[in-house]
Amino acid sequence: MTALLNVATVIALWLLFTSAPILWLIPKSSQGNFLWIPLQLVVFNNLNLLIALCEIILGSHITHIQEEYKSLRDRYKGKEHEACLSYLTMPLTISQCFHWKTWSKMWSTYSLYDPSYQNPESFGFFIDVGNGYFTILPGLLINFYLVVPHRLSYLLVGCVGLASYWQILYGTIIYLLSFVFNKRHRGKGLIEIFSFVFVSNAFWIWGPLIGIFYCVCVLRDGNNDRS
Repeated sequence: MTALLNVATVIALWLLFTSAPILWLIPKSSQGNFLWIPLQLVVFNNLNLLIALCEIILGSHITHIQEEYKSLRDRYKGKEHEACLSYLTMPLTISQCFHWKTWSKMWSTYSLYDPSYQNPESFGFFIDVGNGYFTILPGLLINFYLVVPHRLSYLLVGCVGLASYWQILYGTIIYLLSFVFNKRHRGKGLIEIFSFVFVSNAFWIWGPLIGIFYCVCVLRDGNNDRS
């Protein structure tokens, strides 16, 4: 029986408890007919915040990730999807939810599909570590602006948001192209590659597109209205 508290449910709880208060506090007068825009934007910002913290762990504990990757590679050779499912359903205690080893395993597991993530000389490694350090503050800025739009300069929010979301979008597209170009999908099943690589990265394409749309509207209108 799957434990109630595991990696997948912790991620879900994080999104719920960080997004719901922000959505509740967004001024109703600024929502207009675009409630789905702030909903998607806040959920993406908070998901990206969690992954950004994991990306900082990726850069800080790459040696441990390399060692764990080698162990997982030997154990799950030809059964990489089982390693991913095992990680997502891994039972956690409260203290383990806040331990870096819990989240570093995300990268040693993902490296079974893309070994570049355990290689600190690769593009995938550096683009994600870079996102970890440089996308947290812009995401928090957008969330704050959604709640109190008149406390911040719309020019600041629009320009910083555009730059940040474009960085995320461009990095994700280039990463996926490099994944295919270097044929890292070979030897893996189509469904598992689609599920564990393309679907997971799709959030970092759709989310930034929503963010770019929102920031363009902010700059166009000079306020928080999206009508």
